[in-house]
Amino acid sequence: MPRASKPAAEQADARKPKSAGKGSKSSAPLDKFFETQLRVLEKERANYLRQAESLQAEADALTEDREPGDVQFDEESGEGDTLAVERERDLALSAQARAAIEQIDAAIARIHDGTYGKCESCGTAIPKERLKALPQAALCVKCKSGGLGLGR
Repeated sequence: MPRASKPAAEQADARKPKSAGKGSKSSAPLDKFFETQLRVLEKERANYLRQAESLQAEADALTEDREPGDVQFDEESGEGDTLAVERERDLALSAQARAAIEQIDAAIARIHDGTYGKCESCGTAIPKERLKALPQAALCVKCKSGGLGLGR
Protein backbone atom coordinates (compact mmCIF):
# COMPACT_ATOMS: atom_id res chain seq x y z
CA MET A 1 0.00 0.00 0.00
CA PRO A 2 2.86 2.49 0.51
CA ARG A 3 3.32 2.38 -3.27
CA ALA A 4 -0.19 3.67 -3.85
CA SER A 5 0.49 6.79 -1.82
CA LYS A 6 3.65 7.58 -3.82
CA PRO A 7 1.89 7.80 -7.20
CA ALA A 8 -0.88 9.87 -5.58
CA ALA A 9 1.75 12.36 -4.34
CA GLU A 10 3.36 12.42 -7.78
CA GLN A 11 -0.05 13.03 -9.36
CA ALA A 12 -0.65 15.95 -6.99
CA ASP A 13 2.75 17.42 -7.92
CA ALA A 14 1.99 16.92 -11.60
CA ARG A 15 -1.27 18.83 -11.25
CA LYS A 16 0.36 21.98 -9.85
CA PRO A 17 2.20 23.00 -13.04
CA LYS A 18 -0.85 22.14 -15.15
CA SER A 19 -3.10 24.42 -13.14
CA ALA A 20 -0.51 27.18 -13.39
CA GLY A 21 -0.33 26.58 -17.13
CA LYS A 22 -4.10 26.87 -17.49
CA GLY A 23 -4.02 30.22 -15.70
CA SER A 24 -1.33 31.51 -18.03
CA LYS A 25 -3.19 30.33 -21.14
CA SER A 26 -6.09 32.69 -20.41
CA SER A 27 -3.77 35.64 -21.04
CA ALA A 28 -1.91 34.10 -24.00
CA PRO A 29 -1.65 37.31 -26.08
CA LEU A 30 -0.06 39.15 -23.14
CA ASP A 31 2.28 36.25 -22.45
CA LYS A 32 3.42 36.23 -26.07
CA PHE A 33 4.06 39.98 -25.94
CA PHE A 34 5.97 39.62 -22.67
CA GLU A 35 8.03 36.75 -24.07
CA THR A 36 8.92 38.86 -27.10
CA GLN A 37 9.84 41.79 -24.87
CA LEU A 38 11.93 39.50 -22.68
CA ARG A 39 13.89 38.27 -25.70
CA VAL A 40 14.43 41.85 -26.89
CA LEU A 41 15.58 42.94 -23.43
CA GLU A 42 17.98 40.00 -23.13
CA LYS A 43 19.49 40.84 -26.55
CA GLU A 44 19.87 44.50 -25.59
CA ARG A 45 21.40 43.51 -22.26
CA ALA A 46 23.99 41.31 -23.97
CA ASN A 47 24.78 44.13 -26.39
CA TYR A 48 25.21 46.73 -23.65
CA LEU A 49 27.28 44.31 -21.57
CA ARG A 50 29.60 43.66 -24.51
CA GLN A 51 29.95 47.43 -25.06
CA ALA A 52 30.61 48.15 -21.38
CA GLU A 53 33.28 45.47 -21.15
CA SER A 54 34.93 46.56 -24.40
CA LEU A 55 35.01 50.22 -23.35
CA GLN A 56 36.36 49.33 -19.91
CA ALA A 57 39.09 47.22 -21.53
CA GLU A 58 40.02 50.12 -23.84
CA ALA A 59 40.22 52.49 -20.87
CA ASP A 60 42.35 50.01 -18.96
CA ALA A 61 44.64 49.54 -21.97
CA LEU A 62 45.17 53.31 -22.18
CA THR A 63 46.20 53.31 -18.53
CA GLU A 64 48.56 50.35 -18.96
CA ASP A 65 50.30 51.98 -21.93
CA ARG A 66 51.36 54.92 -19.81
CA GLU A 67 54.15 54.95 -17.29
CA PRO A 68 53.68 56.84 -14.01
CA GLY A 69 55.12 60.30 -14.49
CA ASP A 70 54.78 60.08 -18.27
CA VAL A 71 53.29 63.56 -18.50
CA GLN A 72 55.31 66.22 -20.22
CA PHE A 73 54.98 69.86 -19.32
CA ASP A 74 56.19 71.39 -22.57
CA GLU A 75 54.58 72.48 -25.85
CA GLU A 76 54.17 68.88 -27.03
CA SER A 77 52.21 67.59 -24.03
CA GLY A 78 49.01 67.23 -26.06
CA GLU A 79 49.43 63.47 -26.41
CA GLY A 80 49.14 62.83 -22.68
CA ASP A 81 46.03 64.99 -22.51
CA THR A 82 44.47 63.16 -25.47
CA LEU A 83 44.99 59.80 -23.81
CA ALA A 84 43.41 61.05 -20.59
CA VAL A 85 40.41 62.43 -22.50
CA GLU A 86 39.99 59.16 -24.43
CA ARG A 87 40.19 57.16 -21.21
CA GLU A 88 37.61 59.37 -19.48
CA ARG A 89 35.33 59.12 -22.52
CA ASP A 90 35.59 55.32 -22.54
CA LEU A 91 34.89 55.17 -18.80
CA ALA A 92 31.86 57.47 -19.15
CA LEU A 93 30.44 55.43 -22.04
CA SER A 94 31.05 52.22 -20.10
CA ALA A 95 29.18 53.68 -17.12
CA GLN A 96 26.28 54.66 -19.38
CA ALA A 97 26.11 51.14 -20.78
CA ARG A 98 26.11 49.69 -17.26
CA ALA A 99 23.29 52.07 -16.26
CA ALA A 100 21.30 50.83 -19.26
CA ILE A 101 21.94 47.25 -18.09
CA GLU A 102 20.50 48.14 -14.68
CA GLN A 103 17.36 49.53 -16.34
CA ILE A 104 17.05 46.41 -18.47
CA ASP A 105 17.52 44.16 -15.43
CA ALA A 106 14.75 46.09 -13.67
CA ALA A 107 12.46 45.63 -16.69
CA ILE A 108 13.20 41.88 -16.76
CA ALA A 109 12.38 41.70 -13.04
CA ARG A 110 9.09 43.53 -13.70
CA ILE A 111 8.21 40.98 -16.39
CA HIS A 112 8.80 38.16 -13.92
CA ASP A 113 6.89 39.78 -11.07
CA GLY A 114 3.94 40.81 -13.24
CA THR A 115 4.35 44.59 -13.06
CA TYR A 116 5.88 45.10 -16.52
CA GLY A 117 3.92 47.57 -18.58
CA LYS A 118 2.62 49.52 -15.58
CA CYS A 119 3.94 53.00 -14.87
CA GLU A 120 6.04 53.03 -11.70
CA SER A 121 4.85 56.54 -10.91
CA CYS A 122 1.09 56.59 -11.54
CA GLY A 123 0.30 52.89 -12.08
CA THR A 124 -1.42 53.29 -15.45
CA ALA A 125 -0.67 50.97 -18.34
CA ILE A 126 2.26 51.94 -20.53
CA PRO A 127 1.18 51.71 -24.21
CA LYS A 128 2.60 48.68 -26.03
CA GLU A 129 3.95 50.98 -28.74
CA ARG A 130 6.12 52.71 -26.12
CA LEU A 131 7.28 49.37 -24.72
CA LYS A 132 8.15 48.14 -28.21
CA ALA A 133 10.18 51.30 -28.86
CA LEU A 134 11.76 51.40 -25.40
CA PRO A 135 11.40 47.96 -23.79
CA GLN A 136 12.96 49.05 -20.48
CA ALA A 137 10.50 51.96 -20.06
CA ALA A 138 9.34 52.25 -16.45
CA LEU A 139 7.18 55.36 -16.86
CA CYS A 140 4.27 56.24 -19.10
CA VAL A 141 4.72 59.13 -21.52
CA LYS A 142 2.79 61.55 -19.30
CA CYS A 143 4.94 60.84 -16.23
CA LYS A 144 8.17 60.78 -18.23
CA SER A 145 7.48 64.10 -19.93
CA GLY A 146 6.45 65.67 -16.61
CA GLY A 147 9.52 64.38 -14.81
CA LEU A 148 12.45 65.40 -16.96
CA GLY A 149 15.74 64.28 -15.53
CA LEU A 150 14.44 61.26 -13.63
CA GLY A 151 16.66 58.97 -15.67
CA ARG A 152 14.02 56.36 -16.29
